Amino acid sequence: MKRSLIAAVVSATMATGAVAAESVEVLHWWTSGGEAAALGVLKKDLESQGITWNDMPVAGGGGEAAMTALRARVTSGNPPSAVQALGFDITDWAKQGVVANLNDLAGKEGWDKVVPTALQKFSKHDGKWVAAPVNVHSTNWVWANKAVLDKAGVNTMPQNWDEFIVALDKVQKAGYVGLAHGGQAWQDATLFDGVVLTTGGVDFYNKAFVQKDPKALNSATMVKAFDRMSQLRSYVDKDFSNRDWNLASAMVIEGKAGFQIMGDWAKGEFLKAKKVPNKDFLCMRVPGTQGMVSFNSDQFMMFKVGADSQGAQTKLAKAIMNPSFQSAFNVVKGSVPARTDVPNTAFDDCGKKGMADLADANKSGQLVGSMAHGHAVPASIKNGFYDVITGHFNGTMTSAAAAKAMAEAAE
Repeated sequence: MKRSLIAAVVSATMATGAVAAESVEVLHWWTSGGEAAALGVLKKDLESQGITWNDMPVAGGGGEAAMTALRARVTSGNPPSAVQALGFDITDWAKQGVVANLNDLAGKEGWDKVVPTALQKFSKHDGKWVAAPVNVHSTNWVWANKAVLDKAGVNTMPQNWDEFIVALDKVQKAGYVGLAHGGQAWQDATLFDGVVLTTGGVDFYNKAFVQKDPKALNSATMVKAFDRMSQLRSYVDKDFSNRDWNLASAMVIEGKAGFQIMGDWAKGEFLKAKKVPNKDFLCMRVPGTQGMVSFNSDQFMMFKVGADSQGAQTKLAKAIMNPSFQSAFNVVKGSVPARTDVPNTAFDDCGKKGMADLADANKSGQLVGSMAHGHAVPASIKNGFYDVITGHFNGTMTSAAAAKAMAEAAE
């Protein structure tokens, strides 16, 4: 997904003997309806503290455009105070020695005790907290329009891959688009996260995407996963190319399509449209991945700033990690809190399921970083995987050739 930056550049100037209002410059990719509403929660929180919000959105989602803009800022000697970033992008910047040290705040507030260990892998570098996680998303979700499924005769949600294909067939034969999808590389890869998990399970997923085992990447199991991607391709409409993800969600919301495989940020679109879980829409794990969670986490990476800007930077980090904010933000965003001590009382049925799934997967070792969203392999390898997955999905290579190319990309 095109991920962007959330940056907080603070100005604290003196005027007539008084300190001017602090401000944060926020660069982000949260531009869809549900995302913008969620971001508004943070904006209001900071404004209530007297911090002016300067919005700098970058549409499209994902992160590549964001990281490109960030490089330009850092190269020019004008890094933002904070940047919305995902996974290995945080690690890569931390290695360059340009990020701040949040250990004082983290120590006072006990972040080590409440942030899941899998997230801390990216929030910390060399023992120092460098980012504040705002949420935990997971990518192996399926969203469905209940009315469409009822009309198509899909009476129960599919529990395995074969049942999913039967359901897609019924929806398509009833005159609807089976699978709402946008033809962008990160969206193709998001499908692939769930397909690989249901085809090979967590152990295989980790061997292929975390350990980068060439035998796993170029295996019969990976070929089967690509074959299943070809199956999904047959249920996508002809106009899918370069469609933004939220427009694909709208197809399900408006009753034009039956299903969408997308991260739980999609739920924010349903809620924004006043749709109710289990009444208007249904949420489930990609069939065959029950008990497994592939995650990504939006985090606010903090950069080294001058002494006059550190106060506002600390206030931003503190606001992000506030339990009441984590609840309010994630209720709107569709994700779940990045803290384990936040109650689920304010969350809807899909949110409660997401929180329970995350806790169970964390305990059982079934929690894996999303390859599609930068939490399994570094960007250089991930982008190579993107090329292969998208090339195959658009019919330019066979499944066997794609599996071989995955192994080559990992090298």
